[in-house]
Amino acid sequence: MKKLLSLPPNLVECFHDITGYDRKDWFCTHDPVNQKLGSGGGSVWLADRYLAERERLRKSNSEADGATYLPSDERYLLLHAGGQSRRLPSYAPAGKILTPIPVFRWARGQRLSQDLLSLQIPLYEKILNAAPRRLNVMIASGDVYIRATQPLQPIPDDADIVCYGLWLGPETARNHGVFVSSREHPAELERMLQKPTVETLGNLLKDHYYLTDIGVWLLSDKAMTALARKSKTPSGEYREYDLYGTFGCALGSHPSLPDPELADLKVAVLPLPGGEFHHFGTSRELLSSTLAIQNLVNDQREIMHHSRKPHPSIFVQNAVTEVAVTADNRNLWIENSFVGRHWTLTSENIITGVPENDWTLDLEPCQCVDIVPLGKAAWVVRPYGYYDTFAGPLQQQKLFPVVRSMADMSEVLQYMLKQNLSEHARQLYEEAEKLSAEDISAQADLRRLEAQRRHFRAQAWPLLASNHEHSVFYQLDLEDAAQEFAQFQVPMPERLPAAAPLMTRIHDAMFRGEADLAFGLLSEGLTRRALEVKQTPHMNVYADQIVWGRSPVRIDLAGSWTDTPPYCLMEGGHVVNLAIELNGQPPLQTYVKPCRERKIILRSIDLGSAEEITTYAQLADFKKVGSPFSIPKAALVLAGFQPGFSSMDYPDLAAQLEDFGCGIELTMLSAIPAGSGLGTSSILAATVLGALNDFCGLSWDKNEIGHRTLVLEQLLTTGGGWQDQFGGLLPGIKLLQTGKGFLQEPLVKYLPAEMFTGQEHAPCHLLYYTGITRTAKDILSQIVRRMFLNQHEQLELLADMKQHALDMYDAILRQDFALMGRLVRKSWQLNQQLDSGTNPMSVNRLTALIDDLCLGYKLPGAGGGGYLYMVAKSPDAAARIKQILQADRGNPNARFVDLQLSRTGLQVSRS
Repeated sequence: MKKLLSLPPNLVECFHDITGYDRKDWFCTHDPVNQKLGSGGGSVWLADRYLAERERLRKSNSEADGATYLPSDERYLLLHAGGQSRRLPSYAPAGKILTPIPVFRWARGQRLSQDLLSLQIPLYEKILNAAPRRLNVMIASGDVYIRATQPLQPIPDDADIVCYGLWLGPETARNHGVFVSSREHPAELERMLQKPTVETLGNLLKDHYYLTDIGVWLLSDKAMTALARKSKTPSGEYREYDLYGTFGCALGSHPSLPDPELADLKVAVLPLPGGEFHHFGTSRELLSSTLAIQNLVNDQREIMHHSRKPHPSIFVQNAVTEVAVTADNRNLWIENSFVGRHWTLTSENIITGVPENDWTLDLEPCQCVDIVPLGKAAWVVRPYGYYDTFAGPLQQQKLFPVVRSMADMSEVLQYMLKQNLSEHARQLYEEAEKLSAEDISAQADLRRLEAQRRHFRAQAWPLLASNHEHSVFYQLDLEDAAQEFAQFQVPMPERLPAAAPLMTRIHDAMFRGEADLAFGLLSEGLTRRALEVKQTPHMNVYADQIVWGRSPVRIDLAGSWTDTPPYCLMEGGHVVNLAIELNGQPPLQTYVKPCRERKIILRSIDLGSAEEITTYAQLADFKKVGSPFSIPKAALVLAGFQPGFSSMDYPDLAAQLEDFGCGIELTMLSAIPAGSGLGTSSILAATVLGALNDFCGLSWDKNEIGHRTLVLEQLLTTGGGWQDQFGGLLPGIKLLQTGKGFLQEPLVKYLPAEMFTGQEHAPCHLLYYTGITRTAKDILSQIVRRMFLNQHEQLELLADMKQHALDMYDAILRQDFALMGRLVRKSWQLNQQLDSGTNPMSVNRLTALIDDLCLGYKLPGAGGGGYLYMVAKSPDAAARIKQILQADRGNPNARFVDLQLSRTGLQVSRS
């Protein structure tokens, strides 16, 4: 997505330096000086400036250009943030778009450096990615933070414009634009009104709905071309044209301001699901909106630190504050400032940009201070009132003095606040050069302003870390935090004591770069409960009996990775998967029978290997790299055949087997190639544990077997989550859900099987072995590392995956085959966003051959190879897919495999 920003002129020149954003993805300009364009004309101007830059690069790099208004090979966000911010003086110099926003007390993975812009972008990206390709432009405003707390609804693919709105009461809606639609066709715009009266809105409700405009519009190329025609004269000169008040009011089936040139544009309106709208346009809203966001969650179980703030409306960030604050300091905002011990604060105080000082300063209620750097060594001093708006001529009035020393700054500021009326202070003020609010925005040295902010943030980091029990430190994006610690050369905090919460210690270890310690602590947490319960294995069969365990494999349809620790421990996991048999058989099998010799014999039919175990040391050697019997060795240890795991003490393994009543012969069969992506290793481990459970009389149910499989994988250091084993242990199609915490016990919700077994759709489910092998361990370790670090983009994506699992559950529950197939496609897209390496070129070549014939497809598991699961559009499409892939076998081992839904899951029986 290309981000096209309209910014204040002074910010354009240094935007990329301040933010660090890549120029390839972020283009910024400003409206022409001394010419008003309005939101419509400004959008066209911004697009034209981008096109001119693209053309310049095309000529220099010989890049191909598109033929549409904005080339459709990209998605475009046009963000308007070029206003003078008259009502928010504290952030007028850099524009409201870069207003720093405090970390949400209930959110994980946010950044200390976040601002309004960085918080806005994810939702806009999500909407654009969900939009049909023809709607490739979004226009939005830069002074709001909009949240959608529910999944986005489908976006119409036949509209020229799609406008998002919120259900708001008439008292709020009367101050904004509203979209009016009939009750018969609520998604079609009838007309748009600007600031209608409460009475008008009340009358509308008789037979209409109305949504309040939030300034988020999607436009097709046709709509952008129409907007361009209205924003320019016939000779091509730009003119003032308002997107909302003029263009918007000309839209709809019965527009309020008809315009024949726009009559053929089809407009849809959508409510933003679970939408929230937080405005940051004024000083008061800076505090009220921030407080409202912090209070969105009040469930104490969801708040990750125990704040000691004396009042919730006190916000301090990127600052050094020596003065004590109390509950009386309400609506207090300190940012990018030094507030010394000799300051006195009250309420409704906003303090920004103040350099390090030793002042004595008393702020009365509603007094605010903003210091802005100019050039290399000067500052402008701007005290103002909490409710000041700098409207009209006041914006150009030269009121604010320029100073060149800290001493002068102190005296002038105290004079303006009427705390120092000495002759010297008066003279300093009167003789100083004065700037207007408009001058300040035009002349501010924004690089110096940002450098000071970074300097104060560097000083704040150690304080946040040392006060981690009462700060946001360990809920932050720790990858970003580590980068800033290195960049600012901040000393690492002291190690956490052993008594600290285990998950916090895990985060701390990975923050320090001690991955082995982090994984070790995670393993400790996951295995502790199971290892505390000692086992008493005993021969539970007749001497001539064989215990036979067999399991299906699984295909993960949605929610993959959310079952993986530590994410599921922090947030809980949601997965939809199905248990399948291959070619009419459960492909994973284990046989356990007694043997006369007091030893353990392990065999693998598919590998053609065997090993005899006579000592505890041999059993404990399950971590040996490349061993074909790591899984059964670890399973036997968990079953109690090892000191520390058994409730009884034995001098050696032979003595334990003597007491047990026999030796043990355990044979495995995996009728699946390695690296299949079908959860083979985890389900095989569960099958071995299930067979041993019956053979040794351990009385484990399937839930306990699944949990001990998770423990077994931790013992093997292969990691992984819980969905593979539960996918095979339990039959059919199901939604598996867990809550937070180390005890991961999935709640199972079974789904109807008709779409997978019925005559109409069963032929549409295809499974193709690609012949391409891969291992999940490397992919797993990298993704888990980012989980440990609360990496922001990954946590956002995992949250989407959790919700996607619920969407899949709902689609299957409603028997919507087409939607289910499309959601499989989305699952594959989400997996690739998490790790692009899951779709190598060799796989991409295969899917390109059958893409048009499929509703969706994915590589089960971590991706990279193994099996390809496809949902064909119809039985005829399925037959065509088979013809294509059988005729173009890129690998000699590639083949189709018949799959059937398993109705039993793990089965254990005896001869």
